[in-house]
Amino acid sequence: MSDLLIRSANVLQVAADASQVLVLRDHDILIGGGRIESVQPAGMADQSHFRQVIDAGGLLAMPGLINTHAHVPMVIFRGLAEDVSIEKWFNDYMWPLESNLQPEDVYWGMLLGLAEMIRGGVTAVADHYFYMDRAAQAVDKAGTRALLGWAIFGSDGLEAVEKTAAFVRDYQGAAGGRIRTWMAPHAPYTCDDDFLRACVRQAEALGVGIHIHVSETMGQTEASLTKRGLTPIQVLEQTGVLEVPTILAHVIGAMPGDMAVLARKPTGIAHAPKTYLKLAMGTAPVRAFLGHGIPVGLATDGAVSNNTLDIWESLRLMAMTQKQEAGSPEVMTIPQALYLATRESAKVFGLPADLGALEPGALADLILVDLRGVHHQPLHSVSASLVYNTAASDVRTVICDGQVLMRDRQLLTLDEAEIVAQVKTSMERLAQRQPDRRIQVYNP
Repeated sequence: MSDLLIRSANVLQVAADASQVLVLRDHDILIGGGRIESVQPAGMADQSHFRQVIDAGGLLAMPGLINTHAHVPMVIFRGLAEDVSIEKWFNDYMWPLESNLQPEDVYWGMLLGLAEMIRGGVTAVADHYFYMDRAAQAVDKAGTRALLGWAIFGSDGLEAVEKTAAFVRDYQGAAGGRIRTWMAPHAPYTCDDDFLRACVRQAEALGVGIHIHVSETMGQTEASLTKRGLTPIQVLEQTGVLEVPTILAHVIGAMPGDMAVLARKPTGIAHAPKTYLKLAMGTAPVRAFLGHGIPVGLATDGAVSNNTLDIWESLRLMAMTQKQEAGSPEVMTIPQALYLATRESAKVFGLPADLGALEPGALADLILVDLRGVHHQPLHSVSASLVYNTAASDVRTVICDGQVLMRDRQLLTLDEAEIVAQVKTSMERLAQRQPDRRIQVYNP
């Protein structure tokens, strides 16, 4: 007996070469052992052979969305750093606020953020934050998939590298295989070369990758060139970071020579356009990355620079900002944008064969989206509506690893009211901001 039958869905198919998007009308999706067994015309499967049946009723089935770079527990600071420069955002707001963090805050913040992401159709996240043992416990409870990195700074000392390596060992494959773990030094401007090399040694010994911020603005790149004669990407190359699989967050300040370096390495870039707009950071050269064959995935970054964990917003803004930057509405086409949101994000996340497409053998991470709302009508183009019209609230049902996490907008693994109540108890303490207690100094 198989686990789950999804009946009568319209199934989104994004071509592996990003050339087109198709919709298979009125199909069934058969799921067993956490994976997709078959996608076939409706009515061929015997319902009695399945433990659970969901009637999609014409809803659109598509791969679960992947958030390739976030600081999920930062939702607990949402709204506390508004209308400030990136320098003030770090030095006067975020890093002083984070001096208030306790492990329990990360647990409840992670649960709150996971609830928000499940509601928006996100089934997997690459998260980069502190106290990630508590974040892992939240992921286990929520039922989602995650790639977790415990963020560390060079000022934490080399013992922090050992500590986070222990986390990587202890939690690799946790939650029934839904959790993977990587090393997560913060950035080349907060980690010296010896610290980065120590992280690389641990990553190589453990057989894992590195998740790191780099070239977040062109100003950071120019500062690095002035101080060292190297771009931040070249620093990562010289210290060996790029020899292991890497998720590089942002890379707005990429120089032409950096593209050639990244094209030779096992890298992927996490792109979070709402943060870039809000902090006036610039526009990442996504089309140039893609032209060099460098994978780019969608991301939200944290909710203190984005305010939501809504990948649909990132999808829309990515498409529009690339058109604006090029001065042409003909670039970043709808098929290409959906490819980045699905198959390409799966590459950046490190599971290109398992995620990003509804195909036999793929992991059963999928969502059912309702395109019947008035904001989608008349529905001439499903693919255009997904990129430019869809709201997080259009997601009706969410499945990860074959387990139903939300059905008809009802969360099944998390108690939303309890989570919100717990987070509210710590609001006053978390909002205390004392600049002399900042956990780090932003001085690229």
